[in-house]
Amino acid sequence: MMNQNQIIYLNKLGKDAKVLNLNTPSAESVEYAKIKGFNAIHLDAEHGSFDVFSLENICRLAIGMNLTVTARIHEISNHNINLFLDRGIQGIVGPHVDTAEEGLLLANSCHYPPKGNRSWGGGRGTEFNQLDILNNKYGGKLKFAEWANNNMIVTAQIESKLAIDNLDEILQINEIDRIAFGPHDLAASLGYPGDPDHSAVKEAHKEIERKTREVGKKLWSDNIINVSPEVFTL
Repeated sequence: MMNQNQIIYLNKLGKDAKVLNLNTPSAESVEYAKIKGFNAIHLDAEHGSFDVFSLENICRLAIGMNLTVTARIHEISNHNINLFLDRGIQGIVGPHVDTAEEGLLLANSCHYPPKGNRSWGGGRGTEFNQLDILNNKYGGKLKFAEWANNNMIVTAQIESKLAIDNLDEILQINEIDRIAFGPHDLAASLGYPGDPDHSAVKEAHKEIERKTREVGKKLWSDNIINVSPEVFTL
């Protein structure tokens, strides 16, 4: 059964969430994360090696241990986002959000009506469409949809000059909660390939952060302690 999003829950209490980042499927890392007091697992499916079967297995294990699962997807589309959300993922990072239209597609695909147009699936993300669970635990499908919306984190990754030019419009999308950087791609887009520490890139990040906080949104890293699995000795 689905659980409350632990990142949202802990942040509301003023606490940081401890998140394990994975680039490849590892059931052992998920188990060890639970032992070591982590709250969530973040999967990099843009540059990692996750397919729908490995997503299913990771989510099954993590959610069974009350760990929230989030993911950076490889492509922003209704179909692709559905594949992740139907597995039980409760946070999506959309890469290369360059325009408000792309940001709106990301946000709408992650939320059920009236906040978006997320498709109703039959997987773990909708309690396998089991009416007894949906009715007894949530009070019906519409109440579940409201619960799912409230437990979803949507993050737009800003990685190009075009994205910076359109940032004001992207930030006006209510259902985008957080903004993430893409330092290497942004450096290349600004004309400094291979130099994410260039002063122009750092200044761009400062401007992105300033505008993000002005509208009351968070950066992806806010109140999240991100840890790589290299810290584990399995």
